[in-house]
Amino acid sequence: MFTLPDLPYEYNALELVISEEIMRLHHTKHHQAYVDKLNAAVSQVPELTGRSIIELMKSLDQVPESVRTAIRNQGGGHYNHSLFWTIMTPDGTEGPAGKLQEDIVAKYGSFDEFVAQFNQKALTLFGSGWVWLTPDLEILAQPNQDNPLMQGGEEPLMGLDVWEHAYYLDYKNKRDDYIQNWWKLVNWSVIEQRYGK
Repeated sequence: MFTLPDLPYEYNALELVISEEIMRLHHTKHHQAYVDKLNAAVSQVPELTGRSIIELMKSLDQVPESVRTAIRNQGGGHYNHSLFWTIMTPDGTEGPAGKLQEDIVAKYGSFDEFVAQFNQKALTLFGSGWVWLTPDLEILAQPNQDNPLMQGGEEPLMGLDVWEHAYYLDYKNKRDDYIQNWWKLVNWSVIEQRYGK
């Protein structure tokens, strides 16, 4: 059975950018619903029991068709949010350091240009979805609860949730303000560790 992970901070810890109300709704309602529906789908196919969320995401083509869409949507929601909570912190830093910083600058010319391209992907993603930074430092926008694992990729370094439930109570229709402010929360030390692996 999959379970809702605890947040690594209090619900009000990110209020500089994301309100306590949104964090509570996002974690205890939206993410919990993904977990509950994922468990319901997995319970219909006994051979899926015991597989990790990463195994499920990487082998969707082997999941029985009767539950594949549910596993994709609900499992994606669970995986994506579980990562999202860990790459934010109330003590966000200005940017990465060490090899990650060097490699981002080598690829994009500057950290600011990387942020600009990431923001553009997030702003122009139609409807709901996520924007990811992959281990090879590509910026990838995907719809709904899709993630790079589903296309045979590796675990992403970080992802930004641009579903309206992630920001609408605070920012209304101003997705661009949410995206710009979100960088103040990014936990680069966690992302650097993920890159080091």
